[in-house]
Amino acid sequence: MDASATPQPSPIVERIDYASTLPPRTKALVLAGVMMALFLAALDQTIVATALPRVVAELHGMELFAWTSTSYLLASTTTVPIYGKLSDGFGRKRILLVGVGIFLLGSVLCGLAPSMVALIVFRGVQGLGAAAITSTAFAVPADLFAPAERPRYQGIFGTVFALASVIGPLLGGALTDGVGWRWVFFINLPFGAIAVAFIVAKMPRLHSGLPSKVDWLGALLLIVATVPFLLALRGDRPLSEWLSPSVLGAFGLSLGGLVAFIHVERRTPHAIIPFALFENRVFLLVCLTSVCTGAAFFAALLFLSIFAVNGLGATAREAGMALMPLTAAVVLTSVATARIVSRTGRYKVVIVGGLVVLCFGLFLLSTLSEESTLWGIGMRTFIFGCGMGPVLPMLTLSVQNAVAPREVGTATAGRQFFQQLGQAVGSAVFGLVLTMSLAHALRDELAPVRAEVPADMRAHFDRWFDPRRLQSGGTAHEGQGEEARIPEQELRIQEIRRHFDARRRAPGADIAAITEDEKRTVAAMEAGVRGVRASFARAVAQVYAWSLPLGLCALVLALFTREIPLRSPAPPAGARGARASSLKERR
Repeated sequence: MDASATPQPSPIVERIDYASTLPPRTKALVLAGVMMALFLAALDQTIVATALPRVVAELHGMELFAWTSTSYLLASTTTVPIYGKLSDGFGRKRILLVGVGIFLLGSVLCGLAPSMVALIVFRGVQGLGAAAITSTAFAVPADLFAPAERPRYQGIFGTVFALASVIGPLLGGALTDGVGWRWVFFINLPFGAIAVAFIVAKMPRLHSGLPSKVDWLGALLLIVATVPFLLALRGDRPLSEWLSPSVLGAFGLSLGGLVAFIHVERRTPHAIIPFALFENRVFLLVCLTSVCTGAAFFAALLFLSIFAVNGLGATAREAGMALMPLTAAVVLTSVATARIVSRTGRYKVVIVGGLVVLCFGLFLLSTLSEESTLWGIGMRTFIFGCGMGPVLPMLTLSVQNAVAPREVGTATAGRQFFQQLGQAVGSAVFGLVLTMSLAHALRDELAPVRAEVPADMRAHFDRWFDPRRLQSGGTAHEGQGEEARIPEQELRIQEIRRHFDARRRAPGADIAAITEDEKRTVAAMEAGVRGVRASFARAVAQVYAWSLPLGLCALVLALFTREIPLRSPAPPAGARGARASSLKERR
């Protein structure tokens, strides 16, 4: 047997027990800096979304609109496992500072971007920095605290994203309307400076004990396996185009990269994602659970605004308000359950219970209809958030508690990687479900209405209610609209009146017949608006119906995931001596 084909165990240096050697004040300051950096990355995703319509209007790049988020997602998702491995080898502090630096550089470049193409490239730079921040930040509590103490801090970290989802749109709107959209990027600089100050001043190296070697070939192959896959999934295309040569070619390239990645990683002792981790049943099941929960959570966030705006006729602000109960539920339940787990040491029952509530919330969301109200949406999202809030931080805790301390960064980043993959796959699959369901619903709702329209007005009706425009988020009039809206009723009525007024002025016009045709057209137009709203409501409800099996699958996986008792903190005796002996290493 060729010995070179078998990975040899890496020499392990002594790992410092930061949990027992660092004083509580230092831990608190370190956490403050890390949470500020994490808030920086979380805030950027929501604050930029608010400003994008103004950005597109100024830089004239509507056809490139989606790429501003796609480039960010590609860069962040692909490099998360790489940064996780780097943080285990070089220490959390170095990677976190590198991540903040790259993120702030990308923010400045985005704020100065002269074109949409430049903005897309610079958003990718931001994504590279955000991946280092997020993959490292969630591993820090595992370095600073014993397993029994970690739950409350993981819960607090989870609330950062929920708070950012509320603050981001408000701050983004205020900056865009006030000093200009470029400041949604420049605002990152003071936040970043505060985070860097805390990290540099108080954060130790947080070194895992692994040798500082990286499998760069494996990192390259991981990018080859991931980027084409995500690019193919991000396309907004009908069902027939999923079998086009470009899409099949992207999937083929991704598959080839995956095969090569597996071949290389199985032979190197410094693998980006060590395959020995997948022999750990807890890690494997939690990663699979993360794929399911990532897809379900993303579906709730992505399609709820579509339902509120297009299904109920709400404004974008009202749609955003309907999501606030979700945020409140995530914050409250993640903090409350984290305290319970800290006291009891039992986290599996929290994960299982959260997934049960999550599935119930998805079921309630699948019952939405055009008769629903914003209050009804808020009630359903609150229940869904009560399920999701405890799940995400406890899954991270479960993984960290199941691996060796020197693998915490790699395992944490691996779980995050699979969760983001689930989000990407979920957005593509559920987007396809929405498109197909909407096409059927529009045909069923509009066909009988069109039959009632006078013959000379059917061309107008077909233009107003063009299914292709409606499915792609068409707005009432070209070039406007910050959100996908159905045709505006008042504009259509004005057009109808102009048409029939011209008919009345014609010589020998039958006024009574023309008036009757006008009434029929107005009634048909109003029925068409109601039909479009009903179609969107039915289509989004179908998305939630399809996402419910994912929640049930996550629940089954969680039931079979073993719970490992949380270890209590080491006794403080001797901590001072250990702290003194390790001072040089930590510096």
